[in-house]
Amino acid sequence: MSGSFDSWSLAQGLAASLAVGVLIGVERGWRDRDLAEGGRVAGLRTFALVGLLGGALALLSTELGAWPLLGGIVGLSILLGVSYREAVRASGSLSATTAVAMLLTLVLGALAARGAATLALAAAVVTAVLLNLKPTLHRGLQLIEHRELTAALQLLVLSVVILPNLPDAGYGPYQAINPYRLWWAVVLIAGLSLAGHLAMRLTGSQRGLLWTGLLGGLASSTAATLALARHAKRQPALAEAAAAGALAACGVMFLRMIVLVASIRPALTRPLGAPLGAAGLVLLSLAVWRWRQRAQRTASSEAVEPVATFDLGTALAFGGFLAAIAVLVPAAKQWLGEPGIYALAILSGLADVDTIVISMSQAQAAGGLAMETAVVAVGLATLANMGSKATIACITGGAIFGWPLVRGYVVGMSAGALATLGVVLMWS
Repeated sequence: MSGSFDSWSLAQGLAASLAVGVLIGVERGWRDRDLAEGGRVAGLRTFALVGLLGGALALLSTELGAWPLLGGIVGLSILLGVSYREAVRASGSLSATTAVAMLLTLVLGALAARGAATLALAAAVVTAVLLNLKPTLHRGLQLIEHRELTAALQLLVLSVVILPNLPDAGYGPYQAINPYRLWWAVVLIAGLSLAGHLAMRLTGSQRGLLWTGLLGGLASSTAATLALARHAKRQPALAEAAAAGALAACGVMFLRMIVLVASIRPALTRPLGAPLGAAGLVLLSLAVWRWRQRAQRTASSEAVEPVATFDLGTALAFGGFLAAIAVLVPAAKQWLGEPGIYALAILSGLADVDTIVISMSQAQAAGGLAMETAVVAVGLATLANMGSKATIACITGGAIFGWPLVRGYVVGMSAGALATLGVVLMWS
């Protein structure tokens, strides 16, 4: 044996290899603990021995090259193949999890003996956890709908495949289109939307109207308000509870705006954080207060369909709209000055606040916009969006649903205005 390993190092490596096998073997052995002796392919002892075998083969490889370890992998694969065939004949089960786990144990045991004991043991722990989570993971898969799986995979395409390959530089008119930053904003919005949708789904069909608003606001406060307004129209007796949910959705919108600003232009959280946070917390407090005015037993049994997922088509449309606004902001500043930017913010805010918040944050980060102008534009877009939602609420849900929202919006925006005044006084 080469002198590169002393006896103590050899013992430590083999002990780590044995520990790898024991960690994974405990889980496998516990799961099959009720089977008769000899009725399982592998248990605690077998996994411990396989881990130790991997360590021994890895040590032999220092002198003989990769052949011992390769032979061990091939030999174990043949043994597991034969055992798997007999197990299928005996039980009818097609699960190959134990066989794969044993091959992984051999490789991790070899890794532990070659000086990466910490990494190998960490991988063994993760492996044991994954094996133990089989019932939970399978139940989770049964809860996921095909459209949600599609949306999640599309989000991975947006973030893992496309985003890293986009250039982080300005293109087009005014050098305003930065593909990387625009797509990062698209990924952020898509992620928030999908998280809100999944949270609504996983809370179950009896989550109630307040939870619909809270979680729907994470995805889209406008969409949540419209869904709740339609629900109130169908069942006027639940209009007050639906209004509480809509107030909660708007409160979450303000907190989501803080997340967007902090992610893109952290410096803007100083002037915007307090007003947005104050308005959001007041609206959430009003939602909870109004909810408690009703008997939760009646309202909690009612549910609204989850807000739709943020699919690829929506992502592309949002990215295109965001690119257009990114060009229009410097164009409006050049041709119309600050009033043009404010008019653009109001028009954009009628449909959605996310676009203008992202555009203003990016423009201010690039140095093309004064902080005061960005703050005022975000404020105007927010006012326009609140007015748009109030109109939707009154027209779709009726006065019994809309007027509580209007009053709540006024109180929330007043709290934001007072917080803004406090920030101005603190700065002056």
